[in-house]
Amino acid sequence: MALKEISIPNTKVHNAPPPLVEIYGTHREMGRQIGEARREQVRHSVENARLLIAAAYDTLELTWEGAQIQSRKYLPFAEERYPQYVDELRGIAEGAGLTLDELVTLNAMEAVAGDALHLTRCTSFAVNETRTADGHVLLSHNEDWVPEDEDDVYVISAKPAEEPPFLAVTYGGLLPNVGFNAFGIAQLIDSVYPTDSRIGIPRLVAARAVLASKRLSGAIGRCLIPHRDSGYNHLLAHESGELYSIETSARQFEFHHGTDGYMVHTNHYLGTEMKRIEKDPHELISSNVRYNRANRLLRQNSTHTIKTLQAIQKDHVNLPNSICNHNIEGIDPLDRESTICAFIIDLTTREMRVTWGNPCQNMYHTYHLGE
Repeated sequence: MALKEISIPNTKVHNAPPPLVEIYGTHREMGRQIGEARREQVRHSVENARLLIAAAYDTLELTWEGAQIQSRKYLPFAEERYPQYVDELRGIAEGAGLTLDELVTLNAMEAVAGDALHLTRCTSFAVNETRTADGHVLLSHNEDWVPEDEDDVYVISAKPAEEPPFLAVTYGGLLPNVGFNAFGIAQLIDSVYPTDSRIGIPRLVAARAVLASKRLSGAIGRCLIPHRDSGYNHLLAHESGELYSIETSARQFEFHHGTDGYMVHTNHYLGTEMKRIEKDPHELISSNVRYNRANRLLRQNSTHTIKTLQAIQKDHVNLPNSICNHNIEGIDPLDRESTICAFIIDLTTREMRVTWGNPCQNMYHTYHLGE
């Protein structure tokens, strides 16, 4: 069973639910609404990115100004394929009183900083209607990041003028990318570490595009868009119960299908061909431990509910690098992330239950996709 009855110091408790930001209209208008509604949080996340770059200077030899120069190289690729999402970034920048360069740098941080930030600890899993007590399709994700960004978490309920409505969780000035839309398509993403990264479409922009998909094949196609800078693992689900993990890099990809009704992914590649291009796999031991732990706990049950998935999200085996990841004092400043939010999507009912901070210590709050 999942272990959760444990007191861990330095665990933040939130007495309120994550804020809900409702946006609508054109992409630029929606971005501006985000920037205005969460101005302090957007600006805070940009400042945190600046501090992370400074802390990694010995490894990167890159200043914040240099990071902005590097990030500009990615912008033409995004503009050519997905100008609407660059418009969202422009709107966020305008609403928050920042420059487009700053927002592009924030959203291209993984490409610019590479794995120097040591951020390797998200956990995603899903079960379809054959593995739940009520026949629903459920997805679960623990979002692990630097604790300084925890206060910047919020939920977006969006009604784009020309794309499907969606519900997503994000933080600061990041484009929304994990959530689900009105066409019954959900996406979770986990960082992976290939050796073929290049200048191209930022992976966050490609992930944002998936939320606009109307068909499962379209969602998969957007994961595989040409000229991407690198890749994520995209855990995709459809309301029909179809489950996929699409492991991507800049030039390669591999499909995994949830034929048996279960799907789990963390931060290392599972595919044989993808493993050949994985950078420093010996640095991903904790990802393997979390994957095996989540996979075993998930497959112990064929009648999952929201509560059984929440129990897995709270698991502390291999603490602090556990599924419920904790920031423990004394750890290297570049290796101290924690679970800043966790959520479970009920794709059948179009609901999301979100906990702000570590799920072992914080309540879940329910959000609905408005029609």
